Amino acid sequence: MYYAMDPTWIILIPAILFTVYAQGKVKSAYGYYSRVPSRSGITGMQTARMILDKNGMQHVPIEIIPGSLTDNYDPTKDVMHLSEGTANSSSVAAVSIAAHESGHAIQDVREYAFLKLRVALVPAVNMTAGVSWPLMMIGLALIGFGNVSTGNMLFNIAVIMFLVVVLFHTVTLPVELDASKRALAQLDELGIIQGDEQAGAKKVLSAAAMTYVAALATSIMNLILIFSMRGRR
Repeated sequence: MYYAMDPTWIILIPAILFTVYAQGKVKSAYGYYSRVPSRSGITGMQTARMILDKNGMQHVPIEIIPGSLTDNYDPTKDVMHLSEGTANSSSVAAVSIAAHESGHAIQDVREYAFLKLRVALVPAVNMTAGVSWPLMMIGLALIGFGNVSTGNMLFNIAVIMFLVVVLFHTVTLPVELDASKRALAQLDELGIIQGDEQAGAKKVLSAAAMTYVAALATSIMNLILIFSMRGRR
């Protein structure tokens, strides 16, 4: 209970508030620009297909999946998934999102180092993300009950696990920023968005990028909290 009530937990508040703000920005930007049709009239599905084909990825299939903002490119299966709202809409938001996911496909075919690293980290993150905190608490509890050796061992293992999560978020940020940069270039080169529509596309992609910044900030704040707990053991 000592650690649960420790005032050091307050350091997480800015990261939590920033996360809420970032999510609000995404909803606001997407909500607005999903109602703004692109002058080209090209849909998200057509956008993705055009970008993929232009970059020699005619073999990559595009599958429509349910949900909103569930769009993703899976480099392990070499397939792109677009949500129904993205695939069938010609809004500035839809073509921007489709182009962003196509940016990931371009990263894959060009063997972008950070994408390869992120893909390599996924299995480790899936295994450790949900285990690190419970293991840490068990370690602290054992230390509190006097079993210092075992408690320290479990705590240190948990810290190593959490470092993998922090590394994943660190690597993810440049991957996402680079995909958006590639997306904007492709949209311009192919004439899918024109003139002032570029500003709208940038707002949509910038808002989405903020969520990754927030995730990284939260993981770093958690890491600081962990080390502060360890220091007062």
